[in-house]
Amino acid sequence: MKVSFFITCLGDMFYVNAGKAAVELLERLGCEVDFPRAQTCCGQPAYNSGYRKETIEVAKHLIETFEHAEYVVGISGSCVYMIHEYTQLFEEGSDWQKRAIALKDKTYELTQFIVDVIGVDDVGASYQGVATYHTSCHMTRLLGVKEAPFRLLQNVKGLELVDLPNRHDCCGFGGTFSIKMSDISEQMVDEKVAHIEGTKAHLLLGADGSCLMNIGGRLSRNGSPVEVKHIAEILNSRGDV
Repeated sequence: MKVSFFITCLGDMFYVNAGKAAVELLERLGCEVDFPRAQTCCGQPAYNSGYRKETIEVAKHLIETFEHAEYVVGISGSCVYMIHEYTQLFEEGSDWQKRAIALKDKTYELTQFIVDVIGVDDVGASYQGVATYHTSCHMTRLLGVKEAPFRLLQNVKGLELVDLPNRHDCCGFGGTFSIKMSDISEQMVDEKVAHIEGTKAHLLLGADGSCLMNIGGRLSRNGSPVEVKHIAEILNSRGDV
């Protein structure tokens, strides 16, 4: 099974360890992984801000970049969903829309790919600790990936997974929302952090770098001891503490 890895902007700049862990995990599961160096941002910030023309140019570039791939796997449910959204950018029945549909049909978020395509629930991971998991909005509501992360985490040896109250509530990031509506965003992330700390978990996990950056930043500014990790780092773990 050949996989082209989609690192995403935040993965490339801030979550390098998550990207490395994802590649190692996919290779351990029998995948041949390549990394198209021409890949760029998926265009979501521009798209969500109403810059449709600019988004189309980004989409065309990414379609061409990953067109050769057998499968495309990313470490952000939000960014993977944006690639799925490319089908709405082009004229119905046009060549570009057909190419966008072809890319959508082979593009997956990491846990979705492991569970639904490879057909694995237990990746042989081991991690000693108590964790809770944040379900990001785009990945859950739009991409529709709800169960895969939990099925994989429940099989991590030594990991105690604690349910996060109101886990489906937004963390307040929302891309440019957190900038344009910073006061509201701050209240939302404060509420999320209060729920996380209320679980008494030592570790917060998630599958979207943007959410982890937002929540992790607030936890850090509050002086919280809760550690933040991308789910790929735990699934690739073999007994780290």
